[in-house]
Amino acid sequence: MDKFLLQNMIFFGYHGVYEYEKIQGQRFYCDVELMSDFVEAANTDELTNAIDYTKVYASIKMIVEEKRFNLLEALAGQIADILLASYPIMGVVVRIRKPACPLPGVIDFVQVEISRGVVK
Repeated sequence: MDKFLLQNMIFFGYHGVYEYEKIQGQRFYCDVELMSDFVEAANTDELTNAIDYTKVYASIKMIVEEKRFNLLEALAGQIADILLASYPIMGVVVRIRKPACPLPGVIDFVQVEISRGVVK
């Protein structure tokens, strides 16, 4: 199985449990790994036989910037479900990082990672 990665995409969204997170918003950092078979794309060198990463990026951007979730788990799950339904992939891993998390201490970020489908 082959793997396609989009890493450290940065979007501005309004996700969180607390009211100030829903009003002020913040940056969210996203990674996705898409598992598929790239033999046809490698052999033909044609975009029609490949996963168009500009469309994948647009799908993720729309979810993060236009929808609202209380939990990072729900955001990551929505991204995974949309990608599995919209593209010829067998599996997906989604990572969402939230650097401005409401914790009483110093931390780089909180991260959620989910896997759906066939993941290796």
